[in-house]
Formats: sequence, structure tokens, C-alpha cells
Amino acid sequence: MTASETTTSPATELVIAPEQAGLRLDKALALLGGEVSRARLQQVIKEGGVSIDGIVVADASRKVAVGQRLSLVMPEAKPAAPIGQDIPLTVVFEDEHLIVIDKPAGLVVHPAGGHEDGTLVNALIAHCGESLSGIGGVRRPGIVHRLDKDTSGLLVVAKNDKAHRGLAKQFADHGRTGPLERAYLALVWGAPRRQTGTIDAPIERSNRNREKMMVVGEGRGREAITHIELIERYPPLLRGHEELEALASLVECQLETGRTHQIRVHMSHIGHPLLGDQLYGSGFMTKASRLPEKAQTALADLGRQALHARLLGFEHPVTGEELRFESEPPAEFARLQAELSIL
Repeated sequence: MTASETTTSPATELVIAPEQAGLRLDKALALLGGEVSRARLQQVIKEGGVSIDGIVVADASRKVAVGQRLSLVMPEAKPAAPIGQDIPLTVVFEDEHLIVIDKPAGLVVHPAGGHEDGTLVNALIAHCGESLSGIGGVRRPGIVHRLDKDTSGLLVVAKNDKAHRGLAKQFADHGRTGPLERAYLALVWGAPRRQTGTIDAPIERSNRNREKMMVVGEGRGREAITHIELIERYPPLLRGHEELEALASLVECQLETGRTHQIRVHMSHIGHPLLGDQLYGSGFMTKASRLPEKAQTALADLGRQALHARLLGFEHPVTGEELRFESEPPAEFARLQAELSIL
């Protein structure tokens, strides 16, 4: 049996074989189906989605007999319906079609396992109210790109289908033929050797740690390209006639693609993981002991990867106007940067 939880499936006809005789109806269906959980089948039975020899049966515990014909109809799954929640937002721009948010670190963008509420989506449902005309027939904000929970900065969200389609097209193009721009500030361990460079290294999810992404060889993973520019070294390269080792640096990263954890993975790949990144920079934690006490305290107070989405530019999907927004790093990021700058 093949059953889909996303669309209404046609009736699936099953015949009870000798080995299933005497089983409960829900257990027999679970054994025959394989792809649908027993708990889900119990709910379908309760809702009248199962019949035996043409008669609807609502009792999951009923025993089945050899030769009985079961008919199973899986109902259309109900989409998740996040509730609106009054969560403070910093709105940079808003009109009837879209909204640009300066997201604080610690705010999850979309409800998911472990974060069913308290997300940016919950906040936007409450904030936008009736101005959400529906994405795919559902009154909800249209997420076209995301920031990690612990990354701060600029994010655009669609309010209606037309805006959602237009923005999604621009993000799929990654700015290669249009005005889309995305730039991030990152505080990283050490410093890249060159002032500018490009990291072109495909990424896929790790088999060992499903929370982690990794760089893979050619022909594997998904294309991932990050352009980097060294902004400041800490300490500077030269002090008088002495050449100094960089303990850390400020790097601007411009995305040409938008893979999960892309900047964090790429900077770790070239030997310069982000300060505070527990997932991709754990091997550099001892470097923190080389920082002055105030810088160590600032890093501990940051409590996350030092990454901020500072620039977002795109074409308005309805009016055609080119929009460009910039965001200063939050106070805890700026404080760490200030302490590093006096090394």
C-alpha cells in the first residue's frame, strides 16, 4: 500500500491473508501498509476511512478474517496552522506585499521539531494580521530564505502569493542575473591570507551528525559559493616593524548560493571557523584562552556564532523598485569586535 499524507489518495483495496487472520484491524493495516503509523491508522479508522467488505468500520480493535476485503482512504493532511504570538519585532520596511525584519539572535524563523511556537512565523502572523492574503491558499507568511536561530540580521518575508513567487525566483537565481545581494559580517579565528577570495565547495548533510553540514568532493552535494573579503585583522598585520599573528579577524561574506550553514561550513573548511561556533569551531575553543580577559568575557556573553546578516538587497517583486537595507551588528557583537580591535 502506498499512502500519501499530503493529498487525498484513492481507495486502497487489501485482502486479508491467512497470516493476518485474527489480528486487530489497525494492526493488520499497519502490517500491510508499512508506510503509515499505527496511530495514524487508528485516527483514520475513527474518522470512517476504512471499510470491511463495503461496510465502514470505526472500531480499530475489531478482528479481521481471511478473505475479507479492506478499503482504506487516507484523508488529506491538514497543514500546520501556527498561532499568532505577540513577539517584539524590529521592522525595517513593510508594505502590503512584504516585510523586512532585523531578526535578533535566538529567534527561530519557522516552527519545527523542538520549536513549535515562539518563532518568527508566529510573530509575523500576529503582527501582519489581515494583511496576510495567503500563501498557497493559507493565511501565513511566505518564507523565502532563513537565518539560523543564532544568526542576527536582515530577512525578507512575503505576505501574498505574488510577492512570494517573485522573491522565491530571485533567491533561486542567487543574484546572478538580478539585483539580489546578501552580505554577512563574521568574526573568525585567524585571518585569510588574501584580502579577497572565493570559496567554491559543495555541501551536503553529514551522515555522522545530522545537525551538521560538510564540504564534499566534486560531483557530490549541492553547489555552494561564498565570496569573502578581509575587513580587519586582530591584531593588525604589522605593529611598527613587527609582523604579528592574527588571533581573529572580521570578514565580510557574500553569498552566491544559500545552503544551510553555508558561511559557517565554508569558513571552517578553510581553517577560519566563526568565533563562538560550537558546531563547526569546537576544535578552536582553546584559542579563546589566548584572548585578553575582556575579549574572553565578550565572547562568552555573545554566546553564539559571531555572524550577522548586515546587507539585503532585492527587487520588489510587485513594484519593481530596487530595495537595499543595511543593519548594524547588535550590541553584543559590536562589543566583541571592539575588544578584539584593541589587541
